[in-house]
Amino acid sequence: MSAATVATRAPAVTLTEASAGRGRPRRRRLPRSVRRAAGPLLLLAVWQALGTAGIVDDRTLAPPVDVVRAGWELASTGELAQHLWVSLRRVVTGLAVGVTAGVALALLAGLFRWGEDVLDSALQVLRAVPVLGLLPLVIIWFGIGEQPKVALVAIGTTFPVYVNTFAAIRGVDARLVEAGTTFGLTRRGLVREVVLPGAVAGFLVGLRFALTAAWLIMIVAEQINTTSGLGHLINEARVWARTDVIVLALAIYGLLGLLTDALVRFLERRLLAWRRGLEAS
Repeated sequence: MSAATVATRAPAVTLTEASAGRGRPRRRRLPRSVRRAAGPLLLLAVWQALGTAGIVDDRTLAPPVDVVRAGWELASTGELAQHLWVSLRRVVTGLAVGVTAGVALALLAGLFRWGEDVLDSALQVLRAVPVLGLLPLVIIWFGIGEQPKVALVAIGTTFPVYVNTFAAIRGVDARLVEAGTTFGLTRRGLVREVVLPGAVAGFLVGLRFALTAAWLIMIVAEQINTTSGLGHLINEARVWARTDVIVLALAIYGLLGLLTDALVRFLERRLLAWRRGLEAS
């Protein structure tokens, strides 16, 4: 028996459905995808208009058309793909280490009282230390190659995964544990069938925070003592005052963060389809 099977399968309740009994006719609305795209498109239009009118100098902030042109030039030469692949490899490696460490620490602290006593207080202190403030120490420990960049991402992604997974483990409904015990589950069975499935939602929240932290850390880490990656591209463009390339690299960072967050949200919908929740109207 798992936490998923204990919950009743039911569709999510929306605020619109909750108030449907008032008898008001439903208004025809634009598709949600169109509404979500309207904000970014309006922002791009205003940005381009300010650049075309000369209100914003292209040396201060290149307009979207110039950014797209710079992206096409870098993509045609293969330089953009090369830097993008290097950044992806660093983030994936650091994220794999950080998520594994965060989950392992959360299991030790969440499932064992001695683990909480030994680990949690120390981890809370370390969590308060700014990750980028560790950069000088990381360079001393690992040198100036690939290791310090991966290490910073690993450190920065460990704590959000740990905090949210630990809280989710401790937040599992005690009634589910009692029900599992009634059905004859052992301690190991309770962990496998009740506690871990019940903590999936918290883990995914921590993973979303970890992905955001990974890209933010990489932006800074790749601008120090590196010859490849999107951060190096930004640093090189700064020397030549190429604001179009700088904006392009930052936009790619943002899109990568958006795509990885969408991937986690997709996993959340699949893994937590059994939950009944409230959706916005």
